[in-house]
Amino acid sequence: MRHLRHLLHKRGHQERYDYLEELLGHQTMYPCDLAQRAHLELGKIITFAYENTDFYHERLDGILNDAPDGLDVSKLPILRKDDVLNNRERMVDRRLDKASLKIGSTGGSTGKPLSFYYDNYKSELMRAGMCRSYMWAGWQPGEKILNFWGARQDIKAGTGFRQALKEFVKAEMTIGAYEYSEADLDQWSRTIQSYRPVLLQGYASILAEVASYIIDQGIQMPATIKGVFSTAEVLYGWQREKIEKAFSCKVYNQYGSREIPNIACECSHGNIHFFSDMVYLESIHEEGEDKLLVTSLTNRVMPMIRYEIGDSGKLKEGECECGSPFPMMEMGVCRSNDIIKTRQGKNIYPSYFIHLLDGMEAIKQFQFVQHDLNSITLNIVSSTKLAQDAELAIQNRVKEELDRDMVLSINYLEEIKRSRSGKHRFVISDIK
Repeated sequence: MRHLRHLLHKRGHQERYDYLEELLGHQTMYPCDLAQRAHLELGKIITFAYENTDFYHERLDGILNDAPDGLDVSKLPILRKDDVLNNRERMVDRRLDKASLKIGSTGGSTGKPLSFYYDNYKSELMRAGMCRSYMWAGWQPGEKILNFWGARQDIKAGTGFRQALKEFVKAEMTIGAYEYSEADLDQWSRTIQSYRPVLLQGYASILAEVASYIIDQGIQMPATIKGVFSTAEVLYGWQREKIEKAFSCKVYNQYGSREIPNIACECSHGNIHFFSDMVYLESIHEEGEDKLLVTSLTNRVMPMIRYEIGDSGKLKEGECECGSPFPMMEMGVCRSNDIIKTRQGKNIYPSYFIHLLDGMEAIKQFQFVQHDLNSITLNIVSSTKLAQDAELAIQNRVKEELDRDMVLSINYLEEIKRSRSGKHRFVISDIK
């Protein structure tokens, strides 16, 4: 059955599997050769950006010309989120027709919603990179994956025979986990039992909630599960313990973002390796923390060079017992947000709120704060106020999708202060 699924899926996504074969080949390289390749690709993407985008031509003019003996990447300007927000159109390869491209959104996990252009190559390469990570847990193409996803816009609705056939060929099912109750946790546990996946994947907080329910209820999980992949947010030690206990397998911590996916993944020996064939990673000490800067080595639609992604971490020396040639890294303290609760007993995942604001590019920063079970305040820093119908649409969605008694107030501010740790929390619950 696995081979049949793989054959059928490959017929519709040949490019993805070609990319996967290439990525798997990089795993057999010596670390020194992989490092040399990364530096060559870094030089290529910088040159490409300078020659083909208005933003980088202006930004790097003089810097590249004054480096005849070799480019020192640390001398290049850091790309901040505000740079992307203010220069998105000028960052795109000027030879491309923007109408033929897609627009993605990060959802503003650091409190600043950000959108970007991308093409089908990025989508297929991202999926190929994910498949390579899955294979570290023993998964093979055609084996089932069950996702617990918190981003509503990523979940495609559909029923009937055609949808069932699509899920069969894809060997992947996605559960919308942006809100949940105890009844949902029970249903999801039964779905895992009946679907019998090889991998589980989802947000750490949701996986931990499901795991806690399974442990408390003594529900037996299928022996087919080889690994659980935690993504999109911080994975805490106590969450890892619960998940591994519930599913009797290892948890693999993934790291990436919508604008630059496939940055790093944990191996079977517990070390996080960053994919130096896809990204060039730096760590700089600034404002009292070790900030991660990421350069995509593959994005030629809208290059992102020395991008301050909003997380902290360090590069780690040495070799891993797993044998991977990819360098290692350590994650620092990352973003932390709260679960929002309703009087009806629903638990709403933070990503629900950030995607309420998708496409509203006038918003520079935002923060949702829950004061009690019936009220939430949306604080906004914006160049202009939202139109009255836009405000009303957000408020009505909250009532219709969460709780009819929930009142959303919108408050415009000059500045949203950061937490004591220096991080911006975009969803906060003040309920004690």
